Amino acid sequence: MKIKINTLRYNFKPVIVTVLFCFLLLTDGVLYAQDTVSPAGVQFTEGPAAAPAIIKKKSATVKAKITKVADHQETKKSLWAIFLAGIAGGFAALLMPCIFPMLPLTVSYFTKSGEKGRAAGKAAIYGISIIVIYVVMGLLVTVLFGADALNNLSTNGVFNFGFFLLIVLFAISFLGAFEITLPNSWVNKMDQNSDKGGLAGLFFMAATLSLVSFSCTGPIIGTLLVQAATTGALLGPAIGMLGFALALALPFVLFALFPSLLKSLPKSGGWLNSIKVVLGFLELALSLKFLSNVDLAYHWHWFDREIFLVLWIVIFAMMGFYLLGKLSFLHDSPLPYIAVPRLFMAIIVLSFSLYMIPGLWGAPLRSISAFLPPQATQDFDLYAPGGNAVGTSNAINDDKPHKYAELFDKPKGLNPFFDYDEGIAYAKKMHKPVMIDFTGHACVNCRKMEANVWTDQQVFKKINNDYVLIQLYVDDKTDLATSEQTATPEGRQIKTIGNKWSYLQTSKFVANSQPFYVLLNPETEQLLVAPQGADFDPSGYLNYLEMGLKAYR
Repeated sequence: MKIKINTLRYNFKPVIVTVLFCFLLLTDGVLYAQDTVSPAGVQFTEGPAAAPAIIKKKSATVKAKITKVADHQETKKSLWAIFLAGIAGGFAALLMPCIFPMLPLTVSYFTKSGEKGRAAGKAAIYGISIIVIYVVMGLLVTVLFGADALNNLSTNGVFNFGFFLLIVLFAISFLGAFEITLPNSWVNKMDQNSDKGGLAGLFFMAATLSLVSFSCTGPIIGTLLVQAATTGALLGPAIGMLGFALALALPFVLFALFPSLLKSLPKSGGWLNSIKVVLGFLELALSLKFLSNVDLAYHWHWFDREIFLVLWIVIFAMMGFYLLGKLSFLHDSPLPYIAVPRLFMAIIVLSFSLYMIPGLWGAPLRSISAFLPPQATQDFDLYAPGGNAVGTSNAINDDKPHKYAELFDKPKGLNPFFDYDEGIAYAKKMHKPVMIDFTGHACVNCRKMEANVWTDQQVFKKINNDYVLIQLYVDDKTDLATSEQTATPEGRQIKTIGNKWSYLQTSKFVANSQPFYVLLNPETEQLLVAPQGADFDPSGYLNYLEMGLKAYR
């Protein structure tokens, strides 16, 4: 069957805009902010089984200030990422079949009086009402779960598996198997109240829109709330909903101010359902990250890098075939031809699928390395990181097996310690400074640093030859030896490796973000320079390492 390409009949620009926003939502938005907070919230009692003392009392106040500033900066970045992801989700929701056709109808209600100022006022109140409704929804998530629970969501195996199933459910809904709707009685009640007029009427109109459009917006809102909650940021859900509501409300106000712009809107049609289906594919791809988190935290090794990549290759290939009209779903309209913008999107998506194929043989795939399981989980790997920098002549080359080494995947070419005391002892013996990497299995920024920054030739040499690397996983679920388990004065049991290192970071460095890099003098266990988080510029990170070496010497 020949596919006709036509550029004249419809405006498919919204398809391009939506897909780009969705990619922003799923990549540069919340996901990169997901790992900024550890599951801290436990404390050790000081003693033989507790974490080692690092900071002496005289310098504790100074170091607390340094690390609080660093942690505050990481939290600020997280909230901005959540807010931008919310805006992306709001614009995507605007182009859903449940909302887009309502845009001209709602605006015509505001402008029927003929008075531009009055119409703008009504639209502004309507927009503010939408914002209030969704922000309150975000605040309720925080109130219901609480700050401590939000901190634990990102690494809790049960929650991550639940999120995986939930997002798969959202994806199936977008693909057309069913619709997630709210009870009709709620919608009818809100619609009746919207007839009251005045401020209350406009508020209930906004509430009616929220309820009626839930089948389209629910999966987007749910995914955004899940991602915001798993950052651990207390205001994350509310900030995410603020961005979502602003993007959703802005067009209603804008078109009420300039009604003539409505003529430039494309007509409703099958392209709206195409956006839902594309979002469904993207949600399906996103869900796999949560499943990977569970697999890594519990060391199941069922979901290694190759399996993850195979699934992503298939999902995005199917999305490309869908955009070409080779696949159709329940609510799709007939596609007699392929518009040029849609063709270009198919080319981009299919090219992305082909780009991932070399990863099955160990290619680093740096553009998506943050989302993939660690490179070390690759069974068949032809890739040698660090270029010509790989070598162990001056690196850690002791023959003794490192404590916990059988549990964790080593960054390629490096031989880190996974226990603080063991790493410090070795650094003293070798007269080298220590680099502590507070990391996590669910930390996408940690994986991005390891794949994109640590493999830089100069950075790799510096870490491998000049430092003793200690990687401490704050979200690991492996039980400690009975002799190492302890309890806080409040009676909370500390049982896992993740508990131990999470406490070490929060109690000694007053920080709970990952990745979090600490350069220490092993003799005095004092900071060489101020700790820092992720820095995706290899030259900037190299400068940080050189500053630590200079201070040590």
